[in-house]
Amino acid sequence: MAKKVLIVDDEPELLNLMKYTLEGGGYEISTCDTGRQVLAALQKNKPDVMLPGIDGHSLVNKISQDENLRNIPIIVLSALEATKALFQKFQQVVAFMPKPFKSEEFLNTVKSVLK
Repeated sequence: MAKKVLIVDDEPELLNLMKYTLEGGGYEISTCDTGRQVLAALQKNKPDVMLPGIDGHSLVNKISQDENLRNIPIIVLSALEATKALFQKFQQVVAFMPKPFKSEEFLNTVKSVLK
């Protein structure tokens, strides 16, 4: 059975690139383009990993407080390398990738997290 991944990003082109890359790697993908959709999508789809791209800090903070969601590993993607330090306090943040990124590196990071 394919591992489930939820991708969140407000840039449609990047969202589609990540979806295409991971589908090619055999993953089942759900997407959200706004932070408001995320909590409902997490409850409904129960992904094996989540990739937040928009207001990730607030989103990860909410998820970390939810008993049903706090064990979902999160890979943070951000154009702001300096934000990496903000996410280090969250146990479920298992990787940080700066934007832009290479598709192969992105796929390898997801594979590594889902081993």
